Amino acid sequence: MGDTTFYGRGKELILGREGVSATFGIGIVKFGRPLHEIRSEIVALQQQVECDTLLNTIPSVAKRVQRDGFFFHACKDSDDVRSIFLHYLRELDCEAEFVIARKNPSRFTRKHNGKDDEFYADILSHLIKRRLKRPQRMILNIAERGSSTRARILDQALEKAVGRASKRWESDELKGEVVFNVQTPSREPLLAVPDYLGWAIQRVFERGQTRYYDYLQDRIRLVVDLYDASRYQGSRNYYDRRNPLTTKNKIDPQIT
Repeated sequence: MGDTTFYGRGKELILGREGVSATFGIGIVKFGRPLHEIRSEIVALQQQVECDTLLNTIPSVAKRVQRDGFFFHACKDSDDVRSIFLHYLRELDCEAEFVIARKNPSRFTRKHNGKDDEFYADILSHLIKRRLKRPQRMILNIAERGSSTRARILDQALEKAVGRASKRWESDELKGEVVFNVQTPSREPLLAVPDYLGWAIQRVFERGQTRYYDYLQDRIRLVVDLYDASRYQGSRNYYDRRNPLTTKNKIDPQIT
């Protein structure tokens, strides 16, 4: 959700401009039913949109149909297309966790060496670190994102996650195994689920709009506002069903 962009041509800071997000986040979704069943249901919905003569003439739909076939994409879908998937998602047996990072140029330079890939790897590491203690093999379908999802960067994220987990648990307690499977939304329908949930969360942080988040709140188990230092005490930067996001969570771009 969002983008990792800070600078434009000539290293000009463009954070806060139209089309450049003030936050970047990554989420993980756990499904309560067999994946093949959910995948088939989403494919059926996609085909429904493709065959609907009221919807398949919408430019954003027609463009995807002509390329690789229609797939849901929250920020590009029109309201009427979006409502189809929102209604489905509200009833879907799943739960999601998201880590949200406020984009601050000073932190980006100091902590991530001014590199988008390192920024991405660091955020991803926070998402998976707690899962390394569970004795399970996790196959994570990762949405392709240019150079940020190359094997080297994903390995870096896992290494960071192990390092962070090791500060909390002994090394021999970290029994979780992580396998990354990089996919494109046109080929993996399940990616529409975190895409839509992340979009709903981003609307809160970027616009102060809670409508979609409220509608999907039962599907969102946890949101971590990673860099909200003002709320670190008592883990108040952790948002769940007892401490939901509100319009007060809207932030302004941190351009210093």
